[in-house]
Amino acid sequence: MKKIIMILALPAIIMAQGCSGWVDEVSTSPNSPTEVTPDLLLSVSEVAMQTLYTGQLTRTASILTQQCAGNDFQMIDIRDYKITELSNTNEWKTVYADALINQQTLIDIAGDENPYYRGIARVLKCMTIGIATDFWGDVPYSQALQGLDGTDAALNPEYDAQADIIAAMQSELDAAIADLSMPSTSNAFLPASDDFIHNGDVSMWIKAAHMMKARYANRLSKRDATGSANEALMHIAESGVTSNADNTNAIFGTNGNELNPWFSFNTTRANYIKMGAFFIDLLSSTNDPRLPLYATTDDGGGYSGVATNSVDPAASNTGELYSSDASPLPLLTYYEMKFIEAEANLRLGNNDAAAAALNDAVKANILATVGAPDPVYEAAHASETGASITLDKIMTQKYIAMFTQPESWADWRRTNIPALTPNPDAIYDEIPRRFPTCIDERLYNSNVQVVGDITLPVWWDE
Repeated sequence: MKKIIMILALPAIIMAQGCSGWVDEVSTSPNSPTEVTPDLLLSVSEVAMQTLYTGQLTRTASILTQQCAGNDFQMIDIRDYKITELSNTNEWKTVYADALINQQTLIDIAGDENPYYRGIARVLKCMTIGIATDFWGDVPYSQALQGLDGTDAALNPEYDAQADIIAAMQSELDAAIADLSMPSTSNAFLPASDDFIHNGDVSMWIKAAHMMKARYANRLSKRDATGSANEALMHIAESGVTSNADNTNAIFGTNGNELNPWFSFNTTRANYIKMGAFFIDLLSSTNDPRLPLYATTDDGGGYSGVATNSVDPAASNTGELYSSDASPLPLLTYYEMKFIEAEANLRLGNNDAAAAALNDAVKANILATVGAPDPVYEAAHASETGASITLDKIMTQKYIAMFTQPESWADWRRTNIPALTPNPDAIYDEIPRRFPTCIDERLYNSNVQVVGDITLPVWWDE
């Protein structure tokens, strides 16, 4: 995107100097981006992608879905739906100047000689453009990342329709799976510790690619209920994902610039964000065993959240499970696949299969979070039958399981489950369904498609 891409690509690569806990050996100077090697680019590409899935975007999504609450300073703006063209310029730049530019460069320099690096980069690229289009709708893609060409089209890229972006993602993920399925002997270099997410295990990246394909097939449930269900089930079956051991997580360290973003944010901006009253009340009402892991106790020793139009510095904070210094954060999981399987089967009328998948999903998430089964909770919420299963039960349980993940906002937009009451004091009378166009695009891209109304649905939400 624009000339700024070429300027900001250098800090993206230099950023890897702060990741010494993950990248121990680099064969070229990080100050020479024209000479970077795949190992350096892979680590930087993973860091940038993780930033999008675990930073400000997901904090915003968590407030909009009322899992969390804006309690002070700029988080109150999100609570009040004051999301403007200035709100997420850093995240927009991260998409293009930090993530996609390095991921595409890695695809290019890896080439046919290094299909494993290329395949991983393709998965990362799809994860990056996926979250961008989920939040902003139509965005530059096919003409983006060509700033070095110096042409008008390269500096002022056209916007791609969301439908075309998702189709391109599915093709890119197919190419990734083909790359990652090559024999190791087809590679000049093999990823290892420079891949701090899966440590060079390409079988895990193949599973991640299939999970992404299932996620974005299911994303089209409002556009093609039957087709999306069949596609999602096919990709899940092809994934080979069978347990939480197949999860893809964002990985963090204990040094200052490697910390879990929720921990870092809560440490440096105490009380800006709290647990949401709706979410705490939902967990409390069912004696959910995840409550003491998702939330800290409040100043009174119990658990409380903040209402959508209120503040309370004494309320519960996000808990240690996902908010301690080096806590991993889920990106693609077995239990998400089981929830998708349940939803897809229900759309197809396969109620028995839908019930079985929901039961498995809840049990898997309890195991992943609590560390052991909870027979009482599972008897009440993971014992559905074909006669008792409903979409509300599937999506409510998924809403609980996907805490801290931006998927919760996507799911709520597709299904309007759970039933959330908008902040009565907000500037809009309904919960936002997208981000507005960033100011940089409005000012500098002559082909920009300006959208200012954040209540307008993106294409897959129409």
